[in-house]
Amino acid sequence: MLRADALQAIYPELEDRIVVTIMGAVAAELYTLGHRPTFFYLEHAMGLASSMGLGVALSLPQHKVVVLDGDGSLLMNLGTLSTLARYRPGNLLHIVFDNESLLSVGGFPTATATGTDLAGIARASGIPQVEEADTPKRLKKAVTDALAGETLTTIVSKVEAVGPKSFHMDLPLLENRFQFKRALEALRRQE
Repeated sequence: MLRADALQAIYPELEDRIVVTIMGAVAAELYTLGHRPTFFYLEHAMGLASSMGLGVALSLPQHKVVVLDGDGSLLMNLGTLSTLARYRPGNLLHIVFDNESLLSVGGFPTATATGTDLAGIARASGIPQVEEADTPKRLKKAVTDALAGETLTTIVSKVEAVGPKSFHMDLPLLENRFQFKRALEALRRQE
């Protein structure tokens, strides 16, 4: 499945949520679907989207937080799975798009291309709910179910190593940072 198709399938579930993405293709494809002030594109910090998402989820427990991750980024910060499992925020959904490649930085194969099982590592780390989805329809159902529940969930979704034609976004990094901060402050005032 193409990640762009997967994102399009789950976008209705994301548009009113707090979303933290990794850099590169995921960020560009989500931005193309429609930016929201509660979307943060974590550019230039490969591997840290799940850590940032954890912090946001713990600080805003009444709000669902979705992290859009990739296999390369998760492998760079694999310890995040045990940290997520330690704190178990029920409002956090961690989606990992596994294209077996470092697509955004040259397309080099990752360890998942030779057998590393990220869903298995998530389970072994103690993530209470781990799902795998290989079609847009299955991904949409897994995301809908996870957001309806109160259990920390990781969904690993195999996608093709195909990215957008351009990684350009008409949103400067600093503006995204300030916009996201203001949006989270507004949510906190509503509590």
